[in-house]
Amino acid sequence: MHSEKSSEISTDVINKNQIHSISAINKLSDNDKQEVYSRLIPRELLQRFNIPDSFLSHGGESLLRIKIPNSSPSVEMELYHQPYFRDPILYGHITDTINGKIHILLYILNDPTSPRFDIDILPDGTPTGFGAICRNISQELAAMDFGLAPGQIRRGLRLLGTAIQGFEEFVASLGQDFYFAEPLYYHNALLFERYGFAYSRGKILMKRIEEGFRSGGDLFSRLDGSTPFRSPVASNSIRLRSWALHDGIMGVPFTDVTMYKKIGSSFNVNTCAGCDW
Repeated sequence: MHSEKSSEISTDVINKNQIHSISAINKLSDNDKQEVYSRLIPRELLQRFNIPDSFLSHGGESLLRIKIPNSSPSVEMELYHQPYFRDPILYGHITDTINGKIHILLYILNDPTSPRFDIDILPDGTPTGFGAICRNISQELAAMDFGLAPGQIRRGLRLLGTAIQGFEEFVASLGQDFYFAEPLYYHNALLFERYGFAYSRGKILMKRIEEGFRSGGDLFSRLDGSTPFRSPVASNSIRLRSWALHDGIMGVPFTDVTMYKKIGSSFNVNTCAGCDW
């Protein structure tokens, strides 16, 4: 019910104001911005955590936070299942490209009922940039052993397909027919492949990684157990490959990969055939 109501109101707001970009949405009133951006929240997420249309808790606290820097072409959105909880169940960071196309910089769905692993901070509270600046190795090991992938502080909610569908409806409502996404880790790129994304940048890197992890490849030979993140079994595991890459097995970080998705179609790209999660 929330999704249908929100969609109708948001479409009216977009059409009335001839909105085609994040920059244009950000110029709307606070109420209209919330109506539009709330379309990016999967209905199943609201139902699972019993979040009302108002996005207010029983005590009147707002569960939805929308952050827009002054005159910015981007937006950050956080949705909490209860006030003052440490982590949002949804975090999104979206921006316009220089040509006015929609670009997902980060989209995270956290299961608040699962254990938390402090891969994002050191014991003294220093941020790690999810391991990009510095690393909390003991917490990364615990997360890996629990079955998580790099960058995950908690288990996910298995709603990526639903989220992508909702995002496509949002992009289409802006009169656009494709959008971009930034996979921050190797496993993210492979998941996006499975949902129909193609590469605007980075496909050569993905093929190089695939060849490197196959028997006889240079990355395969480095899965020597020299660190816990470089187990020989990682060669046939998407998740463990991602941990090995995060651990620096390639000698350079996993960066400069950008993907795109055309609304309503799939590119059927597969740079990691026959590899289990």
